[in-house]
Amino acid sequence: MTAVQERRAAQPIASETDYDTLAARFRPLFADIADGVVERERDHVLPYEQIDALKKAGFGAVRVPRSDGGSGASIPQLFRLLVELSAADSNITQALRGHFAFVEDRLVAADGPERDTWLRRFADGQLVGNAWTEIGDVPLGEANTKVSPVPGEAHFFANGTKYYSTGSIFADWIDLYSQRTDTGAFVIAAVEARQPAVTHSDDWNGFGQQTTGSGTSTYENAIVQPENIFDFSTRFKYQTAFYQLFHLATLAGIARAATDAIARRVTARTRTFSHGNAPTYAQDAQIQQVVGEVSAAAHAAEAIALHAAEPAQWAYEAAFTGSPDEEKSANIAAEIASAQGQISATALVVPATAKIFDALGASGVSRDWDLDRFWRNARTVASHNPVVFKAKVVGDYEINGTEPVYVWAIGTAPTAEGDKA
Repeated sequence: MTAVQERRAAQPIASETDYDTLAARFRPLFADIADGVVERERDHVLPYEQIDALKKAGFGAVRVPRSDGGSGASIPQLFRLLVELSAADSNITQALRGHFAFVEDRLVAADGPERDTWLRRFADGQLVGNAWTEIGDVPLGEANTKVSPVPGEAHFFANGTKYYSTGSIFADWIDLYSQRTDTGAFVIAAVEARQPAVTHSDDWNGFGQQTTGSGTSTYENAIVQPENIFDFSTRFKYQTAFYQLFHLATLAGIARAATDAIARRVTARTRTFSHGNAPTYAQDAQIQQVVGEVSAAAHAAEAIALHAAEPAQWAYEAAFTGSPDEEKSANIAAEIASAQGQISATALVVPATAKIFDALGASGVSRDWDLDRFWRNARTVASHNPVVFKAKVVGDYEINGTEPVYVWAIGTAPTAEGDKA
């Protein structure tokens, strides 16, 4: 037996659990979360209480193997669960995106006490936020945030500023993308979120996803222990696909919630139009058509999200096979499936969440109902990774067999003369 085979035999693979049993644990929490979503959206109240309840219930450890204190869910089961959470409050799914990506990275990390420590932290309910993106004058492919050794000390200091720090404001740890000053290597630094040297601001100003806690995080000599610095080159290879699956699950949940909301409003409506098609609004065939089209979009978006998650499970399991060819094939499949899902789900859900207003007339724009949150949140989710580039990636793969780009960056592009644009 090879070393890789021994590891696979000894390492519990989070591949399947009973979904109904798993979901039953969290559905009462999802119902509580849904009860206050309109007020939180309207009044910009961050979901601290709701995320804390999920944390205490073990939601953050659903991917951790049962032998390590988690639920042992597969990737498709995770995203099926996230569709349900997104139907309750899509902002919370976005806030937890960085956490589950960090968990995934630790699941496929090399065996040892450091990995075991992280799995225990997840099982204990500790959450991880995300801090990767920098805005302003940062060259494409670089990182202004630095991690430096401290002379005479065992720890490092992290210094820099991040934007779109989704989930960090709720987290115990932060997944900080940075560059070492001593070696120049790009790394992930796991930073304790509650130390005085770290500050979080809820200053995200997008018109959607307003309660995700996204915004600016700053690091001024934040302490990082050396065992919590991971070379970025060792990051789990299907990470981009995994991140994109969150957006698919979020879009599917938004569409499901929009369907429920419009159906309830149509059912409860007593006023109708003299030039309509039936004596009651709920019996009007054209109104029924609108609701049916929104429902169909929600159904298709969920099917797309769950189908796209299956190659990611293959990629996870392939990481333990010791076969570079299988791992490469699985990673390509995961990336292409997530890109195909992004293209198709965006085309379905964004128009569907705007269409709900066709069925309700002017009363549908009432701030009391806050129905615009579905379109605002869907449009914002669909904008994070520009969909215009994904169709090209899929087409190039289908035509030429070109391997997709797994990790991409954003920053200031150089001009032809080498200066910043």
